[in-house]
Amino acid sequence: MIETISHEAVVRTIEKDRVSVTILQSSACSGCAARQMCNSAESKEKDVDVYTSDAASFKVGQRVLLEGRISDGRYAAMIAYGLPLLFLLPTLFLSIYLSGSEVLGAVWALLTVAFYYLFVYFFLRRRLQKRFSFHIRPLYEV
Repeated sequence: MIETISHEAVVRTIEKDRVSVTILQSSACSGCAARQMCNSAESKEKDVDVYTSDAASFKVGQRVLLEGRISDGRYAAMIAYGLPLLFLLPTLFLSIYLSGSEVLGAVWALLTVAFYYLFVYFFLRRRLQKRFSFHIRPLYEV
């Protein structure tokens, strides 16, 4: 089973220990032969910062291969979607039970999720940035 996922990217900017790249994220049907006649084929650009000690070895405009671990994607999905859901549902049911108001329950549940995301942003952002690291290498054309 493949343990990494990779995307071709283009180097946008370079700093001392950071390389900013742009990847072209395509929908599954963008490779279809009928994509020019179909309205559902879409693609968009995403900017990604890669922290690396050899940032000076890359050049702006260079094509590179950006690689990440699939397990990191699963972990990120759990942090972004799974844990907030685990906070939202008990808060919703408990606050409805205690207050008797569905509106108040919904407000408390949404506030709980908002506080969760604020906590992740302010207190766990640096740790998660180190955990979710991409690896970059030059893409050589033959």
